[in-house]
Amino acid sequence: MTVADPALPARVRIHEVGARDGLQNEKTAVPTAVKAEFIRRLAAAGLDTVEATSFVHPKWVPQLADAEELFPLVRDLPVRLPVLVPNERGLDRALALGAREIAVFASATESFAKANLNRTVDEALALFAPTVTRAIEAGLKVRGYLSMCFGDPWEGAVPVEQVARVTKALAEMGCDELSLGDTIGVATPGHVQALLTALNEAGVPTSRIAVHFHDTYGQALSNTLAALRHGVTTVDASAGGLGGCPYAKSATGNLATEDLVWMLDGLGIETGVDLAALTATSGWMAEQLGRPSPSRTVRALSHKE
Repeated sequence: MTVADPALPARVRIHEVGARDGLQNEKTAVPTAVKAEFIRRLAAAGLDTVEATSFVHPKWVPQLADAEELFPLVRDLPVRLPVLVPNERGLDRALALGAREIAVFASATESFAKANLNRTVDEALALFAPTVTRAIEAGLKVRGYLSMCFGDPWEGAVPVEQVARVTKALAEMGCDELSLGDTIGVATPGHVQALLTALNEAGVPTSRIAVHFHDTYGQALSNTLAALRHGVTTVDASAGGLGGCPYAKSATGNLATEDLVWMLDGLGIETGVDLAALTATSGWMAEQLGRPSPSRTVRALSHKE
């Protein structure tokens, strides 16, 4: 039953991360052909933004070592296919294959910046700056990911002012969109509202903000709803709830795209996504991985069938 809420956005863009963030932590290598088919099926289900892969060094994320082989197999799909790049070398690889959108990955905390990039927060920002500048000059859209926006396994709760400072730096660097990551899934709705308000007060408009919640404590949907009430219209999600973070052991799966679409459909919010086709895609991917999907909606709809 659809019951609309006039206080919420009429449409939400889902930034699908299953093929990149969802698969990067898999311990068994997923064949390139399977990844390409996964992306094709996600696009066919109506997702207009599917993050394809990451041009990081294979040593750090072995699961995505096939970026050069994978991207040409999907680059002609009629959807947005952003790719993650860690530095100028990664940008060179992405440009050589015709990528039109990239993302860079920063941290709101010193501990995670050290673990992830072996740099301080400000050193990491300085590393990204020439990459972002070159990408913009080449006509690419640039997204800035920001990890540990709500809590850090080493530092605990992260002050909203600290997150606002780094987010504003990414915005001033030229990132079109800023994705706020609850990497270990500790956010709650009030905290989400407080951070979004602090970002607005720091000069970062809601129109440039996306949210990226993990479901460690079962709070991803409630946190998403809080963000929607604030006016956020871009939400990251992972088909089938796949994903984690190789540098944060307490990070569990991302918000499942199916669970998100179920909620948005019920609220009368347009996404363009065919839930049945998406559920079938995640069920297929779960078979490829040899385990059930963690998405509650996938399990519920599959059981009905």
